[in-house]
Amino acid sequence: MHANFGAILDACVLANYSVCDLFLRLAETPRLYVPRWSEEILEEVRRTHQKLQWPEKLTDSWQKVVREHFPEAMVNGHEIFVELAKNDPKDRHVLAAALKSNCEVIVTFNLKDFPRETLSGYGIRAEHPSEFLINLYNIDPGIFVTKLVGIATQRQINLRLVIENLSKSLPAFTDFLSESIGIE
Repeated sequence: MHANFGAILDACVLANYSVCDLFLRLAETPRLYVPRWSEEILEEVRRTHQKLQWPEKLTDSWQKVVREHFPEAMVNGHEIFVELAKNDPKDRHVLAAALKSNCEVIVTFNLKDFPRETLSGYGIRAEHPSEFLINLYNIDPGIFVTKLVGIATQRQINLRLVIENLSKSLPAFTDFLSESIGIE
């Protein structure tokens, strides 16, 4: 294990296959952070996968795999914190999970749902996935690149193509990464 700080992954991060794959690999040993989510977040991912017309078998398999491989990620008992949350009502459960699990970071594409003024009193910040990934890269570039190479190897594609696929959702991160590792 390399790092022990937790980060709540919002459903929008988990529902994006390429982004999720990278985030979960970075949470495998040696890990750069500990992923956290709640039942509500996973159910939101399920609904998103259904809207994206994932086959039910694939949706069920994804749910089973993340629950089995990351049992420590599940946050329970956070419902009592929902009343304290003042961010966007549909995402108050996410902030509540962060409060319950003592996470300082919520990773989300939907930054507007987590205004700084609604989080600062709790010592929590919302970060775009690109920003969070850059921070993780800076913790240990070697581990980070090894995880990316693992994705390329498993998919039987080159590293440049992995980065190109991620650039669709994470252009700021992939620009940073390409410059850092010297890929044009």
